Amino acid sequence: MVTTEQAKNMRNKIDVEGTIERMGEPRTVNLKIGGTTEVCDAFLVDDAGEIKVALWGEDIKKVRNGSKVMIKNGYTNTFKNEVSLGRGKYGEIIVKEY
Repeated sequence: MVTTEQAKNMRNKIDVEGTIERMGEPRTVNLKIGGTTEVCDAFLVDDAGEIKVALWGEDIKKVRNGSKVMIKNGYTNTFKNEVSLGRGKYGEIIVKEY
């Protein structure tokens, strides 16, 4: 398990836990493979700090502000000089407390 601050300097295989805070409004995006899905930005907060999290599709409905979650096998992406954490194809979001 790493902290949110350590996760910012990693690329993949990230296991981190914290509390979801400041969820934004879901927005619809186009997928490279065709079709659309929803994405929602939120922040995962722990004792070390916070990291932006991109919640996709069904994951948006699994959490709310205040949810305690663990992201297993996540990865980071940098867009416009901001690091965000995602579950990715092979990771999972485990909700410990909704």
